[in-house]
Amino acid sequence: MAASFQGIAKLLGRLSPSFSHPLRQYRSCLQRLRVGCCPGLSPFVPPSHSFCKALSLQDENATQATEALLRYKERPWDYLESEEYIERYGTNPVWEGYRRNHKGGIPPQKTRKTCIRGDKICGNPCPVCRDPNIIIHYQNVKLLQQFISPHTGMVYDPTRTGVCMKRQKKLHEAIDTAKDHGFLPFQIPYVEFSGEDYSNSHDAVGSTSPPQSLTSGETWYKWYSEITPDEKEVAKVKKTYKAYLK
Repeated sequence: MAASFQGIAKLLGRLSPSFSHPLRQYRSCLQRLRVGCCPGLSPFVPPSHSFCKALSLQDENATQATEALLRYKERPWDYLESEEYIERYGTNPVWEGYRRNHKGGIPPQKTRKTCIRGDKICGNPCPVCRDPNIIIHYQNVKLLQQFISPHTGMVYDPTRTGVCMKRQKKLHEAIDTAKDHGFLPFQIPYVEFSGEDYSNSHDAVGSTSPPQSLTSGETWYKWYSEITPDEKEVAKVKKTYKAYLK
């Protein structure tokens, strides 16, 4: 029975070569796919036993990356002490050596508004947006110190660090919150006060004199009775408020 089927197949192959050509192409495509997905496996291995280890390794790496993101999201300061951060940045700040893509030889005066708009990420994002593990938080002191000048205590301008305006605003808010909670030091200027500032003899802080005794017809201010209003101005006011005057 099997021999008869083989004979029929050979006969069909001889009669119509266009029938056997697509089958050969299909077999060659299957062999290429097996070799491309799993280069360590032989193309002659049956499909039931062709288990690709590369896919499992990719799944493990993806799960490890998601776990790292979740861990750094809760404790973002741990990322700056990890081996991954040291291998990528070393001892330099995250914005060291960053250069923004721009047209012409003169860089723009302001950085872009934001690097991520919805699901779209611009080309060459800023140093904070390009690394998802870098999270701006007021307790992430090591990251915030990279954006503060050690000489003046002021925040670096975004044109120097290359940070977008959205992240720069969050940096200012996190730095102010860290100073309020005592995570970052700040210097208060010394003001030397003189003795006159604490004196009680000044008229503004002294005791108020008692009111003068007034007789009937007298004004509190003597110069007020000497003022005579202009008749033209009085006529204009009366005309304007004529409907309200009685």
